[in-house]
Amino acid sequence: MKFGKAAARRFTTRVGVSAGALLFLLGFAPKLFARKQNVLEDPLKRKQVSELFEKGKRLEALPLAEELVKANPRDDQMMVILAACLVDHAATLTDQSAAGKERLRARELLNAAWNLGNTSQLALNLSQLLKQLPDNGAIKFSDNPQADQAIREGEAAFSREDYDGARKNYTEALRWEPASYTAALFIGNTYDRQNQLTKAAEWYRRAVGFDPDTETAYRYYADLLARNGEMAEARKMLIDATVAEPYNRIVWRELRAWAMLNHTEIREVYISVPPAPKSAATDKSEDQFAEAWAAYRRVRESWQNGVEFQKQFPEEKQYRHSLREEVEALRAAAEVAKEQAKKEAGLEMRSADPAIALLLQLGREDMLAPYVLFSLGDQGIARDYNAYRRKNREKLERYLNDFVVPPAP
Repeated sequence: MKFGKAAARRFTTRVGVSAGALLFLLGFAPKLFARKQNVLEDPLKRKQVSELFEKGKRLEALPLAEELVKANPRDDQMMVILAACLVDHAATLTDQSAAGKERLRARELLNAAWNLGNTSQLALNLSQLLKQLPDNGAIKFSDNPQADQAIREGEAAFSREDYDGARKNYTEALRWEPASYTAALFIGNTYDRQNQLTKAAEWYRRAVGFDPDTETAYRYYADLLARNGEMAEARKMLIDATVAEPYNRIVWRELRAWAMLNHTEIREVYISVPPAPKSAATDKSEDQFAEAWAAYRRVRESWQNGVEFQKQFPEEKQYRHSLREEVEALRAAAEVAKEQAKKEAGLEMRSADPAIALLLQLGREDMLAPYVLFSLGDQGIARDYNAYRRKNREKLERYLNDFVVPPAP
């Protein structure tokens, strides 16, 4: 099975390190070890594993982590560490069947850690990525066999911290596949690990040029910028990552990590649509915008009964919730609400109904579609995202910039 573009990258040594550099800046990694000590544990060995892991020396940490998990099979935090180390070790194996088994074991460890209550950022990110594995745990980096083999050899070198050797192999992959997003991304990461930040940034930008709709290079670049104290630029890169893959939970975890680091919060933008009333309202003061929401529901019903959907999507056989439906319904509600506001002199929109106030603001700024895609992106709506992004990338970026990701104070 071949993973899309850089997905395979995420299963190697960079998972939870480069992919989570902001998280480590926030101190999430040390918190893996902030726990009550079990009497069976070796505190010195645990400290050694912690230090090796934080330095990225996962192959060295692996046997020690194995011993600690064997001594205490309910040590959820050490299970997460061991899983990450196994992923690194898998990259060094020439036997791909054995490598697949290592990754599948890592996934099992993460599932066990989750059942024991571990919801650390590293566990969540790594678990999300390992869930994409096929049944045999195999990874394919490229459809070109020569490029695939070169990247595989580069990964083995990277896991051994031989960054020059890894880069040589990734460069060889580009010879066979000149527009390889994965190879360009990996080259950037080798420079990143060697603290050659200018070259790393250059290669991250090159990867973005190969595929602007994959989030990983933006996120790695954001990590680099954050480590260098360039928080405003890191914010921009994370916004770009979110536009690339808005339904990828990793980018939202990274955004929240950036916000925490900068003493702010990601805004939850949501219009709360009230349920249909069971009977006619008797207190009109509490029902100022009932007609607006009734207009919203009428539009939704006209789509859900199949007539409007078939008219708009004749090529689709089955109804689904769509971007067009939701935007049309919200616009209908906004039009009625505006007329209602004109009729009632002195009506305080924000205090009367915050949902209506937000609806009207999004409508005025032509941001209803981005709102729907980011805040209401169920499986049906998500199918409309790529087509919208092709024509409206700048608008999606502006929406996140203005409404969702506040700048650092």
